[in-house]
Amino acid sequence: MEQHVISEGREPLSGSIVYVVDDDPSIRGGLSSLFTSVGLHVKAFESAEEFLDAKMPEVPSCLILDIRLRGASGLVLQEESFRQRIRFPIVFLTGYGDIEMATKAMKGGAFDFMTKPFKDQTLIDTVAAALARDGQAIRKERAIADVRDAYDSLTVREQEVIRLVTDGLLNKQIADRLGLSEVTIKIHRGRAMHKLGVRSVPDLIKKLRPVLPSLREAD
Repeated sequence: MEQHVISEGREPLSGSIVYVVDDDPSIRGGLSSLFTSVGLHVKAFESAEEFLDAKMPEVPSCLILDIRLRGASGLVLQEESFRQRIRFPIVFLTGYGDIEMATKAMKGGAFDFMTKPFKDQTLIDTVAAALARDGQAIRKERAIADVRDAYDSLTVREQEVIRLVTDGLLNKQIADRLGLSEVTIKIHRGRAMHKLGVRSVPDLIKKLRPVLPSLREAD
């Protein structure tokens, strides 16, 4: 019996989930056994509707999706998934694929499009890559959320001062703009920089760019 592994450098992330949607019970069972054999947690569904009704925790995940399903098709589910804001990668599996289907799937944001029969190890490697990408996306989203929380923790005056700092104004200019003393501006600026965990203006701008529209527009 061939032994399958996750390639070096593609170790599954803790708590990751592989979702399988296929209306053929033998395919669902086979894929579940394959992924379980390499230490991945699997949740399998026979229909698009059943999958969309399931709870999906925010952990590194990917979806293995049959393109031809009873009820909503795989491509329709792909469109629905975006409306539902399911952010994890989708890997299509099909025994009836053609160039038109593959093109539509990839344009719709699919991670990969694989035709049956496929090599088990190739699918495992594809899933591992999809999980790794989703893990990176989750870490990025969480980092942005942490920055947003830190910015929201600033007082109204600290936010006002720090926005003017990111506009390139010096302490004296900010003091004149707000009608405050330069010493007061230095205090607000210092407290804000400390709360945000930055020491320089370039670091401040880099950190706040994802949460301040004015900084994103300046790119």
